[in-house]
Amino acid sequence: MEHLSKSDDTSVDQNDQPSTGTPAYSTMSTDSATAYFRTNSNASVFSETVDDSSYSSEASPMHWPAEKSDRLNNPVLSKLRMKQHKHDMNKNYDDFEGVDPELEMMKERFAKLLLGEDMSGGGKGVCTAVTISNAITNLYATVFGQKLRLEPLNQEKAAMWNREMNCLLSVCDYMVEVTASTQELQDGISVQVMTSRPRSDIYVNLPALQKLDAMLLEILDSFQETEFWYTEKGSMSSNSIGSELFGRVAQLNQEKWWLPVPCVPPDGLSEESRMNLRHKRDCANQIHKAAMAINSNILAEMEIPESYLASLPKNGRESLGDTIYRYISTPEKFSPDYLLDHLSITSEHEALDLANRVEASMYTWRRKLCISHSKSSWNMVKDFMADIERSDKNQTLAERAESLLFCLKQRYPGLSQTSLDTWKIQYNQDVGQAILESYSRVLEGLAFNIVTRIEDVLGADGA
Repeated sequence: MEHLSKSDDTSVDQNDQPSTGTPAYSTMSTDSATAYFRTNSNASVFSETVDDSSYSSEASPMHWPAEKSDRLNNPVLSKLRMKQHKHDMNKNYDDFEGVDPELEMMKERFAKLLLGEDMSGGGKGVCTAVTISNAITNLYATVFGQKLRLEPLNQEKAAMWNREMNCLLSVCDYMVEVTASTQELQDGISVQVMTSRPRSDIYVNLPALQKLDAMLLEILDSFQETEFWYTEKGSMSSNSIGSELFGRVAQLNQEKWWLPVPCVPPDGLSEESRMNLRHKRDCANQIHKAAMAINSNILAEMEIPESYLASLPKNGRESLGDTIYRYISTPEKFSPDYLLDHLSITSEHEALDLANRVEASMYTWRRKLCISHSKSSWNMVKDFMADIERSDKNQTLAERAESLLFCLKQRYPGLSQTSLDTWKIQYNQDVGQAILESYSRVLEGLAFNIVTRIEDVLGADGA
């Protein structure tokens, strides 16, 4: 910049020069997101060689002073300086001021991650784990929330899903665990060194979830040319059902009034199309089971918040009620299927309420079991025989409650999260577990929706 120091009139303000001492690093750099972040370069993309001949002592055609004209035309001016002078110039700076909406959206998402969703910046936001979990959940709602039909995903939304998930999952690339390993030197001496490797839970589960994700999108993309179609409920009448326009119509549950109604030709689907739908339903069902298994394992590994344990009732009978407790505490053989049939659950809301009560009683009995084993030595000697009987009973009740809860979740695979799951997610501080749990949860929901939509079409075919 020696040319700029020849004259005070043509000197550039020091604040206008870009800083090259500190390169701009992308905090979420992945292969798929490099186009949306600044490059890690020590030289600005606007930097050019400054020539003396480019400066003129004559007034500019727009009658601006030479100093001001030189500053405005200098390519090394910062974006902030250009914005300050934008209203004073008649020249179009769209090439410099062009704003990429996707980049601005990514900046907003990244700011929310850093601020913990506390936009005041006062440090009252949630922890990073909860923020990333909410980000994945909200992204799923944005992309798949209005996906009510079996059809390929919109290209823009598919690109958004892949791009933002790659950014959120890139955090896992830097999660490692340090382990001791033996390394042999050139002279044959073996030394023990500490090496880093990816976290075992992320190393095992994350590639599996990404594979399930790709398979679900592939299933949706396969519904390009179909023999069935959809219509809105309000556009049908009782006389039009069975006509050439509507054909056979699925009888959907009145609780799902917002869903479009699938229709098939009056003669039904072809055998090939029917077999193809069943195959896709079975694949989506297996994906749903795999995602649900991963989600259950991650939730089981999360710590139980102390606030949840403090909210538990004093005894399990208070939580379950007399009827269920009387059956679950019987000394005879316990059958959870028989108990569920006897209860006659009519809705998922009742099933979720029962799941919360059974889970609370299960942890109540487990807590009593731990307390009885943590007594001091003299109390243990004094109440030895009573403790054995009480511990065996609490353990039996806890095991029966666990089997009842497992059977209930199998009967209602689309059941919402229990109270304990919600508490765990809310108070979890492990970022890796938060990513795996939220990722598996949204894939579980997407797979379940695909299975349900396919069954609606097959139901219309059999109507």
